Amino acid sequence: MGMFPTKILLATDGSPEADRALRAAVELSGKTGSDLYVGHAAPMPSIHAMPERAVYVPGRAFQELKSIAEREGHKVLEEQVQKVEKAGGKVAGSYLRVGRSDEMIVGLAEEIGAGLIVVGSRGYGSLRRVLMGSVSDSVVRHAHCPVLVVRPRGLQERNILDGRILLAIDGSKEASAAAHVGAELAKSTESDLHVTLGMSTEPEAPYPPPLAGERWSHSLEQAEHDARNFIEEQAKRLGDEAGVSAQAHFRLGRPDHEIVKLAEELDASLIVMGSRGLGGVRRSLMGSVSDSVVRHAHSSVLIVRE
Repeated sequence: MGMFPTKILLATDGSPEADRALRAAVELSGKTGSDLYVGHAAPMPSIHAMPERAVYVPGRAFQELKSIAEREGHKVLEEQVQKVEKAGGKVAGSYLRVGRSDEMIVGLAEEIGAGLIVVGSRGYGSLRRVLMGSVSDSVVRHAHCPVLVVRPRGLQERNILDGRILLAIDGSKEASAAAHVGAELAKSTESDLHVTLGMSTEPEAPYPPPLAGERWSHSLEQAEHDARNFIEEQAKRLGDEAGVSAQAHFRLGRPDHEIVKLAEELDASLIVMGSRGLGGVRRSLMGSVSDSVVRHAHSSVLIVRE
């Protein structure tokens, strides 16, 4: 059973980044026959947004500020719905929430039973991505369904599903789910499918001396041989299933770095990969390959969970 058609939730704030996500959501909805929903999380304004002559009463102040947020939020939401329709899409439902954006998006997705969240990202440079989080990072970490993070692709504003899809797998259950989605998207969009596996060359500690180097070298050669066979078999199988051109790419090195580099070399429009979907506390305490790719890739990234 495939992922599509499904309920697609477009999370928007009216920014240029959200406009790119909007175009991607409309395109994806149309090509997969999925219903499209639009959601906007309006932030609570500061106390300085209160009318000048208003009397400050704690309880009333909160309600007044919430009313301001709702009025402004409805304007943004209506504009986004109109943009979707102008782009040729159809909105199955629209929702306004007031509060912290990432929490509201994740909660709304669960509420409506969304099968995919589409969100824009500002595409910060590498250093800023490392030093700071973002709404898209948080949604990827905490959502219980797949998340598509849409990024700008240079000066050419091509459609997100044009050209090449890079599918990153590692043999896990999560990667298997991502493989089905990647093949499904390649088929529905008639895109070339590129399948990659990145294998680290660093031995895991602790490693028993004194023949650690010799044993590791032998183990690495065998692992590399097995990995190359695996990725070639997977690429052929997925290509045959989807009826599209599929090419295998085996890379040695840190998986997250190699995925990002290969996506740039291929000029891939989309990276598809799995995530282990750790619990909230573990997601906060540790990173992952998918987290790193979302932060550093220049192309859009679809993170798939079982």
